[in-house]
Amino acid sequence: MFDYATLRVIWWALLGTLLIGFAIMDGFDFGVAGLLKVLGRDNEERLVLIEGIEPTWEGNQTWFILGGGATFAAWPMLYAVSFSGMYLAIFLVLLAFILRPVGFNFRGKIHDPRWASLWDWVLTASGVVVMLISGIAFGNLFLGLPFRFDDDLRMSWQGGLLDLLHPFALLAGLVSLSMLLAHGACWAALKADHLIAARAVRMARWLTLLYAALYVLAGIWLAYGIPGFAIAGAVASEGVSNPLYKQVAQGGSWFASYMQYPWFWSAPLLALAAAVGVQALVGRRSVAGFIASSLMVGGTIASAGFALFPFLLPSSLDPRSSLTVWDASSSRGTLLLMLGVTVVLLPIILLYTGWVYRVMRGRVTLEQLRKAHGGY
Repeated sequence: MFDYATLRVIWWALLGTLLIGFAIMDGFDFGVAGLLKVLGRDNEERLVLIEGIEPTWEGNQTWFILGGGATFAAWPMLYAVSFSGMYLAIFLVLLAFILRPVGFNFRGKIHDPRWASLWDWVLTASGVVVMLISGIAFGNLFLGLPFRFDDDLRMSWQGGLLDLLHPFALLAGLVSLSMLLAHGACWAALKADHLIAARAVRMARWLTLLYAALYVLAGIWLAYGIPGFAIAGAVASEGVSNPLYKQVAQGGSWFASYMQYPWFWSAPLLALAAAVGVQALVGRRSVAGFIASSLMVGGTIASAGFALFPFLLPSSLDPRSSLTVWDASSSRGTLLLMLGVTVVLLPIILLYTGWVYRVMRGRVTLEQLRKAHGGY
């Protein structure tokens, strides 16, 4: 059976897979919500966009729940430090999650344009907040977060929400925002009425260009302007989960892992190639355009995870306290048990999700909407 080190790497890869699944599946409906007032010129058109995501958004959040559950069970120290230290940021994200179903449900309760517009803005804000804060959080991982452990592994955190708004973190937030808005526009190009889809195609192309420029800029900044972390000395890949048993050196490159594992370069190359694919495909073959934007999202997140490896949560206060793949996991037995459960349940989730999207395939047109609402 798998040894402890292999199980840790497997669960690092599974955590990344769940994050990518969340970004792809929930990212497009956040993207559509963020573009609601831009792509929809009137109440009827915005309702078409909402109908394109409302039946499936709740199911898409399965990936968010799986990611949180996997972090809690497989990486308890990562869960404890990040959720405690970034409490206000996570609170804002959860508030956006809470407001989204309220917006969907309340929007049609009163047939008044001002009422509908209010909830359209709520949906737009909820989408933008999640996309932006998620990127800012990723950016702060490369800067190091202000926490440390004492000798009894009691964690302390210095700073608040505003301290997370470093210029590089804000750039990472803009990368996330432009990327997921482009992903949402690709979904609208696939799902919405042809009149709205034409606007979505143009928007997807512009946003993809913006994403590519910001992504390359972030990579250059990361390579030349932000010192990386590295484990000093031998790596105890099968040791106990205590981050204080290692030494960490700061000052190298975050791309050192790319030099050690050259195949890591496939992730950023995939992200940029997929961005080119969106430009070429979104207006001609909508399904292929959406697949390209999904690969763009997956490649971007994978490239960040590869650059961080083996770090999960670097510490700017005490680099030795940084959490890594080798010292922040649950026990071998827990990881093995969870892997067995995942092998059984994940294919079921994938099959069910595929079946739902097959049933819900096809565009939501203005004509269908008018018939359904009796000439809305």
